[in-house]
Amino acid sequence: MRTSRLPSLSLVLLTAAVLAACSKTPPPEEPLRAVRTLTVQTASVAGSHEYAAEVRARTESRLAFRVNGKLVKRLVNAGDTVKAGQPLAQVDAQDLRLNQEAAQASLTAARANLDWSEVEFKRYKELRDQGFISGAELDRREAALKSARAQADQIRAQAGVQANQASYSLLTADTAGVITGVDAEPGAVVSAGTPVLRLAHDGPRDVVFSVPEDRVAAMRALLGKRDALKVRLWGQDGSFGATVRELAAAADPTTRTFLVKADIGAAPVRLGQTASVMIELPAVDGLVRLPIAAVFEQQGKSTVWTLDRESMTVKPRPVRVAGADGNQVLIGGGLQAGERVITAGVHTLTPGQRVRLYDEPGSASTPRAIASAEAVQVSTTAIAKR
Repeated sequence: MRTSRLPSLSLVLLTAAVLAACSKTPPPEEPLRAVRTLTVQTASVAGSHEYAAEVRARTESRLAFRVNGKLVKRLVNAGDTVKAGQPLAQVDAQDLRLNQEAAQASLTAARANLDWSEVEFKRYKELRDQGFISGAELDRREAALKSARAQADQIRAQAGVQANQASYSLLTADTAGVITGVDAEPGAVVSAGTPVLRLAHDGPRDVVFSVPEDRVAAMRALLGKRDALKVRLWGQDGSFGATVRELAAAADPTTRTFLVKADIGAAPVRLGQTASVMIELPAVDGLVRLPIAAVFEQQGKSTVWTLDRESMTVKPRPVRVAGADGNQVLIGGGLQAGERVITAGVHTLTPGQRVRLYDEPGSASTPRAIASAEAVQVSTTAIAKR
């Protein structure tokens, strides 16, 4: 009897195991996520655009030699203040001096030939007056005198050019200013016109910054308007006005931005200082401020999650972004006042998902806070009964 029951028990257990393996496991329930929300409120927002800028001189020259030569001496460094006429650099002038001496020797010979031609013409003129020579011979001597005089003038001009060339071996400052850059060092062979030093002229200063293509029209509208911009130097308090005086006609080939130069007059600034340029925008009504974390992109559109308070479910809502203000996004359309928008965890939600409101730790709505409140109430009641 004991042996006959074992096969039947094994069969029952095997059948139960097969049935358990064939049955489908029910899917786990979707977690009820806690979300933070914000009630939509419209307001009038006066925004501003801010750009990083640099202080530069109104005029900056790239100084170069007018002659070829080997740079033998540089007399200034970057950051030095120079005066008009101050020597800055020098090239080897040996060949230039030799050319000058050769031109001077040619000028001496031309003057001697001119003197001889003048004396000869005077003598032939006296002979013509006495009738010893013909008028044609006197004309020939007069032509020789004119040729000698023209030749002397030509060689005198060439000698002047050679003298100037010799003086060009010394590079001097055209005006007072500050050396802002050095482009060549002693020992380099430079050709005429090759920049050697950069000189920022004393005088008015500009703040220079770049704007994207969509801001070009707005910047062009500010051209010439006095103190239309506000400039604040980094690391300093306070600001001062600036006037847009120049806007690039073409975009930079690398950054695809447009260069703007604004006049700051005689403001107390230093060359190369970093500044922030602020442009105030007119106030716009009906804008909604949301945290950056509340907005995400869905199918190429800016979207937010809205909360249905009755069903406690979320659904996506496309919105129109009007700009940014610090860590907040300005919404220009797509939301109505009084709606509730999810502000945290937007990338983990799905359309129609049920959620619950997130309770801040320590608030009266959390279970721990409620339990503590009930305990306090019980203790108070017990004390009252005593």
